[in-house]
Amino acid sequence: MRTAAERRELLKAVYEEARRCTRCPLHQTRTHVVFGAGNADADLMFIGEAPGANEDRMGLPFVGQAGKLLDKLLGEIGLERGEVWICNTLKCRPPDNRDPHPKEIEACQDYLDRQVDLIEPVVICTLGNFSTKLLRRDCTGISRLHGREEVRIIGPRTVRLYPLYHPAAALYTPSMLETLRTDFHRIPELLALGPPEQPHPLEVLPELDEPMPELDEPMPELAAESGRAEAAAQLGLF
Repeated sequence: MRTAAERRELLKAVYEEARRCTRCPLHQTRTHVVFGAGNADADLMFIGEAPGANEDRMGLPFVGQAGKLLDKLLGEIGLERGEVWICNTLKCRPPDNRDPHPKEIEACQDYLDRQVDLIEPVVICTLGNFSTKLLRRDCTGISRLHGREEVRIIGPRTVRLYPLYHPAAALYTPSMLETLRTDFHRIPELLALGPPEQPHPLEVLPELDEPMPELDEPMPELAAESGRAEAAAQLGLF
């Protein structure tokens, strides 16, 4: 078993690897890698689609209006951003916020799997159609799945997966915002259930070989120093 300190150091190492990543063409147009931010020991993890223009500029996830709504909803259930982990399926912004391409998803999947492995969340909330379909490896849309938790293997871990509408969509549709709020208020109940039983490592392998579905839907302050000090600040580890 790894200690919390060991997991945080390993997470910083993954961040450093992602910061230099050239696995797909998105590295040619990014300003910053948006690895994720928050508590490296969080029980609650949020996964969106991909960074937008503000996120690419600042190197942090969910810093626009959708992020402000996410912060507000967290406050309503007694949590703050620094207590959870927030990231996206892609770590670099697709040009003009276009949909991610399959090869980009494949290139980034390892980073997300290792984040789940090292942070060890109890509950993962997928935000919107894209991340929900990707993590479930199924084409069922968010309108049918939102607010319905299930136990799923994500990467190397079993978690309580809880699909939610994306805050960006809820900003423009009052009825969707109320549904998102209602679903959000169930999160403490799911966290109280604790982690599901973890699989034997060999049980994870078949999940990784399943085909990817067709997808149809489009931190704390950074430190001034570079290198590991920058990683520590971005990841919210200190």
